[in-house]
Amino acid sequence: MSNNGTLLLSKIIDDNDVQALARHNITADHFKVAVDRKAYEFIRQYAEQNQGQAPSYATVVEQVPEFFYVPQVSDSYEWLTCRLLNDAGRSEFIDVVQNDIQSLFNEYPNDVHVLIDKLVEKFDNIKQRTDVREKVGTDVKNDTSKFLDEFDRRKEGKSFKTWKSNFSNIGEYVSGNMYVFYAKSGRGKSVIASIEEALYMAIQGANVLIWSMEMPWFEVLVRLYVALSGRKGLTQVNVAGLDLTGGFDANDVRSGKMAHEFEIAFRAFLDTLNDEIPGNIIVRGVDDDDFSNRSLRQLEADILQTKADVVVVDPFYYLDYEKNTSKTAGGDAAETSKRLRRLTGTRQVVTLAITQADEGKEVKDEDGERELALPEREGVKKTKALLEDASMLIAIDTDYKQGRGLVGINKGRNGGEGEVVEITYCPQVGVVKEPPKGEDSVSQFDF
Repeated sequence: MSNNGTLLLSKIIDDNDVQALARHNITADHFKVAVDRKAYEFIRQYAEQNQGQAPSYATVVEQVPEFFYVPQVSDSYEWLTCRLLNDAGRSEFIDVVQNDIQSLFNEYPNDVHVLIDKLVEKFDNIKQRTDVREKVGTDVKNDTSKFLDEFDRRKEGKSFKTWKSNFSNIGEYVSGNMYVFYAKSGRGKSVIASIEEALYMAIQGANVLIWSMEMPWFEVLVRLYVALSGRKGLTQVNVAGLDLTGGFDANDVRSGKMAHEFEIAFRAFLDTLNDEIPGNIIVRGVDDDDFSNRSLRQLEADILQTKADVVVVDPFYYLDYEKNTSKTAGGDAAETSKRLRRLTGTRQVVTLAITQADEGKEVKDEDGERELALPEREGVKKTKALLEDASMLIAIDTDYKQGRGLVGINKGRNGGEGEVVEITYCPQVGVVKEPPKGEDSVSQFDF
């Protein structure tokens, strides 16, 4: 084992610079030589009791006789910490190879993919713990060239992408951001996010990846095809007393029992998909045989393989949660939310994460119809971390019997909080949209 730990500690003693350990994120675990680790612990303890001062070399040697002090080390802290972290990484790598591989092989004898995932997780942890930080953050005064490079990329549309929303209060989605949709059970959150928004972004040219962990792939495709046919206005429907253009009936498509002329029209409609959807939508359904791994690592692999611009996680709470290192209640979900947010930024995708809202009392009007009411901001269920990690928190309430719905913004980092739009809601025939306004709305009525 090299003496890089000894050299670093000796330099700290000479320079009286215990803060160098914190600046370079050096911990006791990075010292793989026992005597160096013991000396490190003493130096830190001494500094805590003496206003941050380092002990003299004589004091260190007195407390840790085995420590071999080296005077006048001229190497930089950057070089020494880089070498120390490299030593630590090599030691931990060897430990995994020698001690963990066989035990993991015995634990997962019939699932090589899980085995590989567990090993990669261990190696990633080593990499994170021993990563060398040569620079922290972006310097406001000295990194103007870095800023202008990013400014020019954004000007040219190369740095990030935006995709328009169906709903005026949402406006647009920006890559690198996570958007959280929530509603009570059965109130249309999947229809709004997984179907309508995903389809609209694909129509704009986005590659969309839908992780549908509740619905089978066939059901998702039924809804997507019906939604697209509704946009094209292939049929006439009546919604809440209004005659509107709509699409194929989802029940007919789902059962495969369409009237002959509608089936002919439906098959012809499917032949036009390449023209209607410039982007693409890839669906992983709950019943897919190869969809047993629902970890964020697998999600990242799918993003890379499909070249996804947009990711829909439906619902968030069916992901394979990350381990809770904090051991706090709900920590697994919170850690998963944090890592999903980080993955979204790293891969520069738009992530639509769907979760439930807390159930509450329903209020009915004098006609016995349920009054629409958006869930409160605090009503995000499963994990409140989603509320914190979301760039926008989107609340939904719908009632297909009334043909109405609400979409509201309960949190928006760039504004819009509190804005609500009312929508026409009849997903059965692909009609989910804001009603026309102004002069366009007059055309709905037969005067």
